[in-house]
Amino acid sequence: MLKVNPLPAAPPTVARPYLVWLGRWHGWLLLGLWVLVQVSLLVQHHGPRYVNDSGRYLAYGTRIAREWYFEHDHNLRYVGYPLFISLWLKLGAGWWGIVLGQMAVSGLAARAFYRTLRRLTPVPADWRPAALATAALVGWRDAQQFNVYILTESLFASLTILSFWALVRARRGPAERWVVFGLLVLLAGIVRPNGFVVAAAAGLAGLARLWQLPGRRAFRRALLAGALLAPLWWWVLNKLLLTFTLVETYLRGEIIYGYTPWVVEPTEPLLLPPPGLAPVLRLGYFIMANPVYFAKLAALKGLLFFSYVKTYYSWSHIGLIVLFIYPCYWLAGRGLRASAAWLPARVFLGGVVAVQGLVVMLTVEDWDVRFLLPVLPCVFALAGVAVAHWLHARAPVAQAEQ
Repeated sequence: MLKVNPLPAAPPTVARPYLVWLGRWHGWLLLGLWVLVQVSLLVQHHGPRYVNDSGRYLAYGTRIAREWYFEHDHNLRYVGYPLFISLWLKLGAGWWGIVLGQMAVSGLAARAFYRTLRRLTPVPADWRPAALATAALVGWRDAQQFNVYILTESLFASLTILSFWALVRARRGPAERWVVFGLLVLLAGIVRPNGFVVAAAAGLAGLARLWQLPGRRAFRRALLAGALLAPLWWWVLNKLLLTFTLVETYLRGEIIYGYTPWVVEPTEPLLLPPPGLAPVLRLGYFIMANPVYFAKLAALKGLLFFSYVKTYYSWSHIGLIVLFIYPCYWLAGRGLRASAAWLPARVFLGGVVAVQGLVVMLTVEDWDVRFLLPVLPCVFALAGVAVAHWLHARAPVAQAEQ
């Protein structure tokens, strides 16, 4: 019998020589893009950018550097960032040290982001999906602009990416890698109050991993343990909400914090919670007593948050968002459903997006893109997963056509 060998794929050096060149040099191109964006941000803002909240972080970091004094109550929820600031102040590097330190962590996170997506692709040798997603991460200015601000956002976004890297890296290898993942999740959790978003996403990823195990006995045990720890979750939630005036924010009808042109006016008198209730109970009481008003507020906040567009943005900015970010949203949805990609990684990325969106719906949207910042890397990563699986599915068709 005559044995017929399948037709080999055309060598990339013959079919697409530019891909060979990009495959060799794309890492340096990504580095150059990252450097270009960082320099342009420093030039645009004339160095480190000081804004309203910067003062309290700097004052807190100075006290830690000089006296090793840690504040209580509200500022305790940001302790990770003043610790970061205190390191550079202790070294005498000042504001420039803080900002350059944030840039260094951001660059490390971008590299980890690229390497992680290479691990998640069906064919790790195919560099294209990881390179495209990383180019989006380092080239989209809104995802990088807070590197020059003395604010928590840059460090928080970088730690979210590094947690994603550690999770995927822990999939294979020694158990110590899970310790690294846990430490990074903890660091993200203490940088700012909504740092628990990363911990929540990590918990969902852990449940997804247990769901994959045969028999799912470990999954059921984890759910039982979570239920038994309900008093702890109750205590943590009340502590987190203790210094936030959510009900008062609802009374003002704010969609964007401090932005009065966009407010929701109640159509009937609002019922307020009685004094003395725990913060979680106050919030629950207000929601149950004013369901239509709260639902309208939450829906508008969520829509504005994910739409990304603000009327005070320039038309060019709005156009770029619609033409680039919205397709990334669509691709991210496809990536979330890409069954060939490791389920816990997809759940972690989707968990960050969903929980952060829920936090904004329960609290308030920000004037700028600050609250969307940790979401953008997750969107780009899921979009990269979708592109990787599309290329993988297309490869046999391309080979058959040759």
